[in-house]
Amino acid sequence: MTLNVGQRVRLAADLRLAGSVTPAGEPPEETGAFAASLALAAGIEGTVERVDEHHRQQSHEVREYLRLKSLLDDFGHQMPPVSRKQLEEQVGSLEEQWVAHQRRMLRVTVRVRLDNGFVLDDVPEEAFASA
Repeated sequence: MTLNVGQRVRLAADLRLAGSVTPAGEPPEETGAFAASLALAAGIEGTVERVDEHHRQQSHEVREYLRLKSLLDDFGHQMPPVSRKQLEEQVGSLEEQWVAHQRRMLRVTVRVRLDNGFVLDDVPEEAFASA
């Protein structure tokens, strides 16, 4: 699902946030003065304020797949049968990494202002459903 700025969403699962808390206005060296946790129940609604797309880096295997696939597509018909078969096997052995990369190529995070006033930032879009 692709979320858009201004879209109404609801939390798809319960969330528990835990960590150190610094009161507003305190100097940075006081970071971690308090420990706290916050639980948010699934179903809380809010509005998407920002959508960020993060492109994942290509692994060596993915780059090699693209290089070999391009070579096969462009020159495979001119290759001797044994060389072409060997290249096809190499491409086939890397295809699983390519498919996995395509599935997670784009990571989308959002900033959502919940109706109760809380703001969740840098949260994967999968944590929300359309309201």
